[in-house]
Amino acid sequence: MKRQRVLFLCTGNSCRSQMAEGILRELASDRFDSLSAGAKPAGYVHPMAVEAMNELGVDISQQSSKHINEFLPPEGTPPDLIISVCSAAEKECPLFPGDVERWHWPFDDPAYATGSDEGKMQEFRRVRDEIRQRLADELISPGSVT
Repeated sequence: MKRQRVLFLCTGNSCRSQMAEGILRELASDRFDSLSAGAKPAGYVHPMAVEAMNELGVDISQQSSKHINEFLPPEGTPPDLIISVCSAAEKECPLFPGDVERWHWPFDDPAYATGSDEGKMQEFRRVRDEIRQRLADELISPGSVT
């Protein structure tokens, strides 16, 4: 059975989309190819996103910040589903050839959290957990994540 290619899209591809890519790969790699990209990639994966994911036992430290154009033909293979995780990326997403489904799941950008390092980490955890729950509820299957 062909696995569905899911591309998580945000502006910088450093936090939300990277966490979503790692979570989906961890929970359902048998059914989905999990990918992420940005409309204006930051060029790195945010260290607090890496740390928040490590708390779940998911290593995203080897993931890289990519531009969405890498998934456009002729160089790239288009995804089956694009999930934009921020409104700016939804607006900047190019049209893909073929039958590409698009969903929009906006999440707060934890990179903009202010305050102490612990306060910032709490924001990364909150967004990570929201992403994880949304994936479980709407893409993987209800009740599959505890």
